[in-house]
Amino acid sequence: MTRDRAQPRAPITWLSIVGYLLALVTALPILWMVLAAFRPKGDVFALTWPTNLTTENFTYVLTEVPFPVYLGNSALVSIVVTVIALFLHTMAGYALARLRFPGRGLAFGLVIATLLISLPVILVPLFMVTEVLGMVNTYAGLIVPSIFNAFGVFLLRQFYLSLPTDLEDAGRLDGCGHLRLYWHIVLPLSRPIMASLAVLFFLANWNSFVWPLTVAQDENLRVVQVGINSLQGQYGQDYQYVLAGSVLAAIPTVIVFLIGQRRIVDSLKTTGLK
Repeated sequence: MTRDRAQPRAPITWLSIVGYLLALVTALPILWMVLAAFRPKGDVFALTWPTNLTTENFTYVLTEVPFPVYLGNSALVSIVVTVIALFLHTMAGYALARLRFPGRGLAFGLVIATLLISLPVILVPLFMVTEVLGMVNTYAGLIVPSIFNAFGVFLLRQFYLSLPTDLEDAGRLDGCGHLRLYWHIVLPLSRPIMASLAVLFFLANWNSFVWPLTVAQDENLRVVQVGINSLQGQYGQDYQYVLAGSVLAAIPTVIVFLIGQRRIVDSLKTTGLK
């Protein structure tokens, strides 16, 4: 029995050094935030390594402040938006990729054009429309305007264009219409790209701040990012509470990203965007 020769280690290059430095620059602020969240008041900005860590900051945020309500609101809005967006975006992407109808190219161009428009540009008219519809200070106001995502439509369209049409052709021979083809063939094939988009949609809505701050003034409708901002305004210089809230808000995003990161990379490979 012979032993396999040990594989030689790859040489350290300047690119790898730059990669390590970028990873360090990214990780250090996160590490500081976590450690500072466990420090007592007065030691938050100390430059020494913490020795007297405490969980009082987290206890205060979870008991004296309605932070669990903020977390629940963010979870509700993020999950509902993600589910509805996936359903509607898969239909739109499939229609733009497979159906032939007048104005298809124009419709796709208009969808892509919305990527050039940032939220602050349409914030005032969007709020006015929401107010006319009676959705200010409601969950509908938080959810409905956040559903459309042009990047999701684009990614799904590219994915459907990359799929062979053999199964769809066989379905048409069996008498399937567009709706049955979509439900029984296209949607099951879309699970990988839908999983990656679910992660992206969830993270985007969980971290949303400007629109929830604008449309929901009721404290019971605050999402977690607005809740963190209110901690800073309400408690002045008590940054340990702000940092504790930030750590709590980051935990779900880290879990979701770690679960879905492989799906994101695989979907980008499939659509040819990597």
